[in-house]
Amino acid sequence: MKMDSYRVTTLVLLFLLSIATACQSAATSATDEATLRKLDDEWSRAIGARDVEKTISYYTDDAVVMPPNIPTLTGKEPIRSLWKSMLDSPSFTGGWKATKVEVAQSGDLAYVSGNYEFTEKDDSGKPITDKGKYLEVWRKQADGNWKCVAGMFNSDLPAQ
Repeated sequence: MKMDSYRVTTLVLLFLLSIATACQSAATSATDEATLRKLDDEWSRAIGARDVEKTISYYTDDAVVMPPNIPTLTGKEPIRSLWKSMLDSPSFTGGWKATKVEVAQSGDLAYVSGNYEFTEKDDSGKPITDKGKYLEVWRKQADGNWKCVAGMFNSDLPAQ
């Protein structure tokens, strides 16, 4: 009888522990999601402010970016050159908005996807707007901060 009571008590405690762990994981995931949404919004505002250094600060040193119509860029310097060329244009405006944030169950990787809109003027001064979608892969760093390790964006087809 005592053995059965011990087993039941152990099972109940294990069950309660698993519930507590699951609740903690869900809370951590929700916190990470909110953090990533905030970071992505701040990053978009840095783009809108044409702040190259702030823009680059969201990437890891070995980040990979896959922009449309040019080869893959690896590392901060090539990525800085891309953003600098875009943000140095006096007519540049734009930003993006996350539509989905998904944090891996492990809590160390996440992806953010959404839509962007950039506008510049062509050589004749006519505004050209590029609307499209983006995907970012974020990794939690050893210090607990999130950084983008990979990103890509591409244009939607123009309205017909």
